[in-house]
Amino acid sequence: MHDTETELELKSEDLTLKLIEAQYALKDTRAKKNAKSLVVLVSGIELAGKGESVKQLREWVDPRYLRVKADPPHLMNTTTPFWQPYTRFIPAEGQMIILFGNWYSDLLATTLHVSKPFDETLFEAYTQQMQAFEQDLKNNHVDVVKVWFDLSWKSLQKRLDKMDVSEQRWHKLHGLDWRNKKQYDSLQRLRRKFTDDWLIIDCEDEQQRDHLFAEHVLKHLTNLPNHALKVRSKWHQAPVPEVLLQPSTEVLVEEDYKAELKKLTKQVAAALRVEGRKTVIVFEGMDAAGKGGAIKRIVKKLDPREYGIYNISAPEKYELARPYLWRFWNKLLDEENISIFDRSWYGRVLVERVEGFASDVQWKRAYDEINRFEKDLSDTQTVVVKFWLAISKDEQEARFKAREQTPHKRFKITNEDWRNRERWDDYLEAAADMLHRTNTAYAPWYVIATNDKYSARIQILRALLTQLKAE
Repeated sequence: MHDTETELELKSEDLTLKLIEAQYALKDTRAKKNAKSLVVLVSGIELAGKGESVKQLREWVDPRYLRVKADPPHLMNTTTPFWQPYTRFIPAEGQMIILFGNWYSDLLATTLHVSKPFDETLFEAYTQQMQAFEQDLKNNHVDVVKVWFDLSWKSLQKRLDKMDVSEQRWHKLHGLDWRNKKQYDSLQRLRRKFTDDWLIIDCEDEQQRDHLFAEHVLKHLTNLPNHALKVRSKWHQAPVPEVLLQPSTEVLVEEDYKAELKKLTKQVAAALRVEGRKTVIVFEGMDAAGKGGAIKRIVKKLDPREYGIYNISAPEKYELARPYLWRFWNKLLDEENISIFDRSWYGRVLVERVEGFASDVQWKRAYDEINRFEKDLSDTQTVVVKFWLAISKDEQEARFKAREQTPHKRFKITNEDWRNRERWDDYLEAAADMLHRTNTAYAPWYVIATNDKYSARIQILRALLTQLKAE
């Protein structure tokens, strides 16, 4: 039985009040223990009423605090992770956004329209990756709401019949011919593979449709989380590798170093320029271990326009209000084929772990999140090469003192660097866990453990060549 017009009006007034109260409650969670943001994925059959429902929702809420992003699908390809077009729109804590175009729209469009569509296995693999990505978002305080607006074939045809011809052309959504029953059936068959955890709205009744959509959003707005504070499973500390405890003291003769450096820098530049492939190079290690010097040698034969170098420090306030990996997702640019990170996303399991900036839950969960992130990069023709630079504690002290006495290097040494030496063993333990849990076939770690700068640089260039040639 349908509600009467008066009942719907009363229902709408009540819904408006609750939605606005929930909006402001969400806004007030910023920087609190129950903080979250909301991403609403909207997909469905053309003419089912997606736009009308979103428009109505915006009239019921405070429109200033509801962003709507609508894009035609991005056809998926082998060089771009499915999440890349959307990560910059992930809202900060206390905010919400509706994505008309989203990764599922892209998956459907690519499967139905490209000349070589995805087979069933690949389609299901993508849906699993998307669901894992969404779970990572939820773990990082971003609730993902998914709504499919459904409409029967018969009702769709009736609505098309009532449309002006010019409007029908506009509604030929993303190349789909909504008069084509075969395409309609294919779309419905495909979407059933991933919509088990979606709200499916039958859009025959327009008023009921709008209320169901708004009520579902309200449910998620009012369901503020209690974030996990403890890790359920037992933690097993990885043993510290012997090579980190006793780095090599062998010295490379300067003459041999210069000859090898001249040859390797040319080879590395050529290997990095392989067309159709991107490279991400990550440097981690103890302070003064030689990250900057190594990066300088890697780019020696490259044009500055060919690469980007990112010196990662503590996150800004606006970055802290978003998922941990957000600031790194948005540094990987489509137009940049070579990205070099002096410190990286591993800060969560290194400095944030040791200094207590991340909770046990956050940093222990981060290993799997990072592995998925790097796997997505690897699957889209990006070579990920990671270096851990190790030196002895005595060698670090000598380098610190040398920096203090060298005018153009004094900026490199701070009181914080000296203080960090007190946590040397803690950093070694954190490094051991990181190397153990994130060393993968698709993104291996290269441990460069030597007190000799010349040897370290040559080893890094050779390792980089090895990894690039293996791809």
